[in-house]
Amino acid sequence: MRPKKIIGLSIILMSLLGTLFFTPWTLLGLWLSPLAENPQQELNNIVDYNIEGCILYVDQAGKAAQTYAAGFNNRAAKTKADPQSLFRIASISKLYIAAAATKVIQSGKLSLDDKLDHLLPFLKERVQYADQISLKMLIQHRSGIPNYINHPDFPWFDLFKENRPALDLELDSEADFKPGTKYAYSNTNYLLLAAILDSTLGYSHHRYIDSNLLMPLGLSHTFNQESEIDTSQLMSAYFPDYKPDIKGNNYIHPGGSMIATAEDVGRFVRALNDGSLFTAEENSLYEELYPREHTGHLPGYVSIARYDAELDAVIVLFMNTSGDEAWGLLEGCYRRVRKILAREE
Repeated sequence: MRPKKIIGLSIILMSLLGTLFFTPWTLLGLWLSPLAENPQQELNNIVDYNIEGCILYVDQAGKAAQTYAAGFNNRAAKTKADPQSLFRIASISKLYIAAAATKVIQSGKLSLDDKLDHLLPFLKERVQYADQISLKMLIQHRSGIPNYINHPDFPWFDLFKENRPALDLELDSEADFKPGTKYAYSNTNYLLLAAILDSTLGYSHHRYIDSNLLMPLGLSHTFNQESEIDTSQLMSAYFPDYKPDIKGNNYIHPGGSMIATAEDVGRFVRALNDGSLFTAEENSLYEELYPREHTGHLPGYVSIARYDAELDAVIVLFMNTSGDEAWGLLEGCYRRVRKILAREE
């Protein structure tokens, strides 16, 4: 056999072996498996993929809203997943802060063009381009300020008890890019946005969210922080192949700290999308600022909250397992549930 052919066959063989080694077989198995008959059966199936427990809320126009659950809330106690359990919704929290900011801006207390050095003067010499970063850029993740959770010193296993230490990780840092030139998701943006709201309102943005978003919608099972809840009602959280329950890992920073039931999140996302949360002017402003859906990810918790215009359906999916292939399983399960709803249509 000619040397070139041998080399060519070797390359092909190595490629095939690499494909076999790196193929996410669990996700492939989910993709190839037949759709379940209904959403509950789909949840029953997904927990067989090393997911401890999951909760699903579906609100489809013309049908009664339904909440489903499968697997365990608490693995050690063998407590079954409860559809009404509280859950750390992580970055889905940003929808609430963006909505609150929209209302405050529309009231005239803030302007989209306000600059960071004016809004928070103590940052004038501590954040690069503070005189160019606008409020709008913060909301839309176009500020260029680095994401503090990506900092090597962010203490994932002994989380900060206050917001300032998280911000300190990125003060005096070089910007990731010049403001307004790119998009890069950064939790630091929403840490600063919350501080701006607190300063502008003269009281906590948590109170504003309670009064102007949660109470009008009757969302009595949505909370800004763990300190507001009975933690026995909080769904447990797990890493695969790691026995301890990690639900006590309390992330307190704005834009990731909120806790809610799947139903409450679904009702909020419905109101966010049908416009009932806002006045006409507020709705128009929000349209240019931020998406009307979100995902969330914290250790032990992954989540999706989306509105599907084609089905006129809100789908909220929680899983109390993170790491390994959990995110792919979350997205895969979401897509399969959507297909089931579409098939029923």
